[in-house]
Amino acid sequence: MEDYLKAIYEIERSAGPPVNTSAVAENLGVTPPTASSMLKKLAERDLVDREEFAGVELSDMGEAVALEVIRHHRLLECFLADHLNYDWADVHDEADALDHHISEEFERRLAELLGDPVVDPHGDPIPGPDLEPLAADETTPLSDVETGVELMVARVEDRAPEELRYLAEHGIEPGSEIELRERTPLDTYVVVGDAGVVQLPESVAGTIRLKRVDGRTSSDAGEVSS
Repeated sequence: MEDYLKAIYEIERSAGPPVNTSAVAENLGVTPPTASSMLKKLAERDLVDREEFAGVELSDMGEAVALEVIRHHRLLECFLADHLNYDWADVHDEADALDHHISEEFERRLAELLGDPVVDPHGDPIPGPDLEPLAADETTPLSDVETGVELMVARVEDRAPEELRYLAEHGIEPGSEIELRERTPLDTYVVVGDAGVVQLPESVAGTIRLKRVDGRTSSDAGEVSS
């Protein structure tokens, strides 16, 4: 149930409510009938508000549970990367196996050990101990920025490990500065970074979230050049 609540929260954050069954099923890698059955159970427990044929929206209680699990997960990712030398491509699955099982005292001590980080190794924000909703995402995907503007990588969506390793090999990770040099007619993105020039398919470019180096939001950079 916690995995479903976390998935719904993340989809709401990017696309807004209501969240339909297909989106939840795709996020979690399950069939739509399986997702539909679980969403009914969540509604029965007042963790989501469910409208037939429209989708679901987290209740206040469901949102609190989702934020708690996300906090556990991202703190664990930080611990694995910072103290156990895990590659950023490998922390997700390990944290996924643990995030449902740690106590609040363990969470408190873990946050203290880590110095209360505000982002995880992928640049995703970590909810605070008060479980307040995360601030609006003001980053912009690489696929939506114009060419010739130097931008900072704010976060990279946690996808396939091989994609994360490939990006890291080319110097594309949170905190690095890159520039979109060209968008080709074949929808590949020619990017310049500290490690040189790399071409990325649109599916990967959309997972790289950017902000302006000077502190302004990346949306100030305008639309993609044609």
